[in-house]
Amino acid sequence: MSATAAARRESAPLPEKTISPLMTFMFAAACGLVAANIYYGQPLAGPISQSLGFSPAATGLIVTLTQIGYGLGLLLIVPLGDLLENRKLVLMLVALAALALVGAAFAWSPSLFLLASLCIGLASVSVQVLVPFAAHMAPDASRGAVVGNVMSGLLCGIMLARPAASFLSELFSWHAVYLISAGIMIGLIVILRIVLPTRVPHTRLRYTQLLSSMGHLALHTPVLQRRALYQACMFGSFSLFWTTTPLLLASPAFGLTQNGIALFALAGAAGAIASPIAGRVADRGWTKLATAFAMTLAILAFLIGHLSGGGSLLALIMLTISGIMLDFGVQTNLVLGQRAIFALSAEHRSRLNGLYMATFFAGGAIGSALGGWAYATGGWSLASWFGIAFPVIALLAFLTEPRD
Repeated sequence: MSATAAARRESAPLPEKTISPLMTFMFAAACGLVAANIYYGQPLAGPISQSLGFSPAATGLIVTLTQIGYGLGLLLIVPLGDLLENRKLVLMLVALAALALVGAAFAWSPSLFLLASLCIGLASVSVQVLVPFAAHMAPDASRGAVVGNVMSGLLCGIMLARPAASFLSELFSWHAVYLISAGIMIGLIVILRIVLPTRVPHTRLRYTQLLSSMGHLALHTPVLQRRALYQACMFGSFSLFWTTTPLLLASPAFGLTQNGIALFALAGAAGAIASPIAGRVADRGWTKLATAFAMTLAILAFLIGHLSGGGSLLALIMLTISGIMLDFGVQTNLVLGQRAIFALSAEHRSRLNGLYMATFFAGGAIGSALGGWAYATGGWSLASWFGIAFPVIALLAFLTEPRD
């Protein structure tokens, strides 16, 4: 090869990063199918408890252990996306999810089921490896749109998991829900092994150094701190709403059956359309305006919901509208936050995402606990006032953000 040809090749521009619509769909579908595993236990807690002989006090652990596993995974496993080859990491985690789901289906004692639940939560953090993986593959100009599309799949999985589990358990049994999901995970492994590209991170740290670096990121990254606080408040309101509204709908005021409550939850999935819209808005540079809109929408949603405790058909319609508005606001703010933190550093994306998700997941846990207490103490009226307070706190914090 001549020196001129070599020089020409070296100076040629590198090909732009691209991700096809089909690949984006695959990321979104994978995130939705895996994320659903975390939420199957919520509507099935009663049947599982009766079948395996849980004490009334221990029944809540069916959901709690899965959430604890997911929280631990966000802090201990998701950062590995900055260290290990991403495709292999995702496949290993999905395989672990399949094994844990089979273990849950065939568990013969409460302790074995709870161990399987913990592992389901740990393995399901593969979705938070996939999201920054997709962000890496996207060009800067459309990264928000790609992340938004992927997150819409994740939200659909979360929102459809509960009604799907309710319907399947009615047709078959709670065991079938976990076995069917395990089969889906096995199919997903085959597909992802074919379609996912190889991505080897440039980070050369030991695992302990990787974890210690997260403390530095948490303390010295103002954008991460703010966006995590905003979303913790927003997700707190989201969790409070979806913890307390099933109790309200099952109460004598509305008297809905489990299938009726499942249909109500299904309507909430309409909020998934917010994610791709929010991503495109962020790509245009309108993050601050959209953030204020999302928080205001969440406040209005709870104000409408506050007036919906009467039990009439109009009240049910208002409560449904409230749920859709709240989901739209929460998902919009989520994607805006991810777009902002992914723009900080390609090298740290998985660690930043793990910290971001873990923080607002903690906010969701607080919202659920507070909502359950408030509903038991003062009914829907008190619970909805607490629900309003979460996005109000987020909005007040947002108003202190520097203009530039």
